[in-house]
Amino acid sequence: QVQVVESGGGLVQAGGSLRLSCTVSGTIFSINGMGWYRQAPGKQRESVAISTTSGLRAIYADSVKGRFTISRDNGKNTLYLQMNSLKPEDTAVYYCSSWVQGRNYWGQGTQVTVSS
Repeated sequence: QVQVVESGGGLVQAGGSLRLSCTVSGTIFSINGMGWYRQAPGKQRESVAISTTSGLRAIYADSVKGRFTISRDNGKNTLYLQMNSLKPEDTAVYYCSSWVQGRNYWGQGTQVTVSS
């Protein structure tokens, strides 16, 4: 069984920073793509940042380019999202997605609230 757990969300003022973490645990032989997604109230879930298996390449949503940085520590099965210069429109529940042994797993999400 595989579990995906996010942490690091919270309340921050506009212009501030947060660092999200996502740890994958359980019976793991291989983790491929991992990524961060978010869903704001009344909106569809959207991709924020995606990391390749090696962690050497990343794809960002246009809205977060230059402000967010995705990284991963494969030795710890952990994915990070460093969020700087946060804006009120970044407010959402942030979810981690992980492909483990060919199956897609999601965490329960962590709330990020940015006040103006």
